[in-house]
Amino acid sequence: MGLVDTFAARASLDTGTRTAFLVVDAESVPDGRLLSAVKYAGENLSPEGAVERARAEARESRRDGSDFIPVTFQVPVGVCVLRVGPYFTLLGMKCMDSPQFRPREIVNQFWFSATHYKAKLVTFNGRGFDLPLLELAAFRYGISARDHYLARDRYRGPIDLMDWFTNFGACRLAGGLDLLAKLLGKPGKMEVSGEQVYQMYLEGKIQEINDYCLCDTLDTYFVFLRTRILTGDLNLEQEAELVAKAKALLGAKVAEFPVLQKYLDNWADARSV
Repeated sequence: MGLVDTFAARASLDTGTRTAFLVVDAESVPDGRLLSAVKYAGENLSPEGAVERARAEARESRRDGSDFIPVTFQVPVGVCVLRVGPYFTLLGMKCMDSPQFRPREIVNQFWFSATHYKAKLVTFNGRGFDLPLLELAAFRYGISARDHYLARDRYRGPIDLMDWFTNFGACRLAGGLDLLAKLLGKPGKMEVSGEQVYQMYLEGKIQEINDYCLCDTLDTYFVFLRTRILTGDLNLEQEAELVAKAKALLGAKVAEFPVLQKYLDNWADARSV
């Protein structure tokens, strides 16, 4: 049996077996009440007014014009998780607390899943955003994340692909996840980007926010697969087999997650160099 055949035999065992990795992405919105109480204490600003003032101050202070408010003032409104087997097979997906998307229950379900599966977390910029967001939310709501804290380690803990590509912050990755996904022919950013999330939230588009979150999670998975070639865990043939299996799974899940049809429609061949 050749190398590819051996891998195929092993990877086939992933279905129905343990989850080795949880690929995670989160979306959040500013907590206006917290901003008003902490950043603008005594000024009697409404939650909406506090958010707008904080965004304006952020734009004025940054060269790139970003109005992003620090993660400490954010609350999760979408967390999507992909289950991945020991041989990197995509096993399943979930958007926490769908379709209600209640922040407390989103956080509760996420940390329950992390504890239940005892899997290594995989994120893109998770150490800088997603995990602090979810850790602070666990603090806010009084939710246990014991196993996560026992295993938390910069180098041997969760896999942050942003850290991985930037040599732990030594350089910038212009283009970010969108660039990496599109290099592989995956959709990357489509109609929504991160700076639109708050306005979408105000418009009640919570399902659309979670659809966007799920697509980012899928992009993260496919980027993760390619990095496993660089680490020697996979070769190109094995990656292609895993991608084909994942694509078939997405097609089978369209009825449950309609946004997957748009994701598949924007799938392209890998960019040639």
